[in-house]
Amino acid sequence: MDEHSSKPPAGISITPMHADHLGDLADMESAAFSRPWSYDSLAEELQNPLAVFYVAEDVEAESAVGYVGMHHILDVGYITNLVVHPGRRREGIASALIKEIIEYAEHHDLKRVTLEVRVSNARAIALYEKFGFEKDGVRPDFYDSPKEDAAIYSLYF
Repeated sequence: MDEHSSKPPAGISITPMHADHLGDLADMESAAFSRPWSYDSLAEELQNPLAVFYVAEDVEAESAVGYVGMHHILDVGYITNLVVHPGRRREGIASALIKEIIEYAEHHDLKRVTLEVRVSNARAIALYEKFGFEKDGVRPDFYDSPKEDAAIYSLYF
C-alpha cells in the first residue's frame, strides 16, 4: 500500500516512547478509556523487551498528542492501545501511528498484526479496515464499563 509511505501530518513527529511522554500518555488514557492504563503501567512498558510503543508528538508544543502500543511476540504483533488526544482527532495522527506499526511489522518480518476493538467503535474499525485489517472474530463480553463484545482484527503479511 502506498499510503504506508506517506508522512505524518504537518507539525507531528512519530518517535519511540520515552519517560518524558508518560504524563501526557496517562492523561490521554484517562480521557479515552473507562479502564485506562495507569502512568505506572505505561512506565513498565519502557522496560518490557516485547513492547513497541510509538508516540505522535506535536513538534511546536513539545507534547504527546497520540500513541500506539504493541507487543512483538515471535512473529505476531499485538496492538494493545491506540489513543489520540480528544482535541487532535481527525487530523491523520492515528493513521500515522498505524503506518508506523505496519512499517515496523514489515521490517521485522511479522506474519500478522492483531488487535481487539469495541464492536461499537465504528471510527476505529473504519481506520483499521482502511489499512487492510480483516475481522477474524468476536470475543463476547470482552470489555467492561460498559460490558461489550470485542471484534478481533488482523492484518496479515
